Amino acid sequence: MNTAHLNQTLASWSPAQLGITGDVLEVVRAPHPVLATEGATVDPLDPVMVTLAADLVATMRVSPGCVGLAAPQVGVAAQMFALDVTGHPKTRTCHGVFVLCNAVIVESSRQEKAREGCMSVPDLTGDVKRATRLTVTGVLPGTTDSVTLTTDAFEARALQHEIDHCTGLLFLDRVAGAHAVYPRKTYL
Repeated sequence: MNTAHLNQTLASWSPAQLGITGDVLEVVRAPHPVLATEGATVDPLDPVMVTLAADLVATMRVSPGCVGLAAPQVGVAAQMFALDVTGHPKTRTCHGVFVLCNAVIVESSRQEKAREGCMSVPDLTGDVKRATRLTVTGVLPGTTDSVTLTTDAFEARALQHEIDHCTGLLFLDRVAGAHAVYPRKTYL
């Protein structure tokens, strides 16, 4: 694990700091209209948003292979997502599990194409070109702590995927065309 650029505030954050255990929510699927809706900025101190943060983590944790989940995927048009790429084989830098509100990409570089999937598009994957190095700012739910994180590789890809959800985009909106979309393989 690359720890050179780890944001310590983020790396030491835990869902337990939200003070509640989240509920597992139903994940909406395309073409649900909320998935194409730009999410509203959120007040990270709003108890409703703190509860949503806990729900996102709980839902992500029970979903096999899930490394990120955005509020629109549970039917809420809000700029918030949970992320945890811990243990994924393509992960280099890892900040552990975290939730960000109102995340913005402030710097990105080195585009690379790779395959992506999504719980809201369960039957398809696609080749998407994304930055491999990324700096993002956002606020931790339940706090006013603004954090800036710099990451790379798989965590950078996952962050861009979730930020897209918060702005009403799916990975299918980013593929080069139908030739870059594939049926998802199922493993028994």
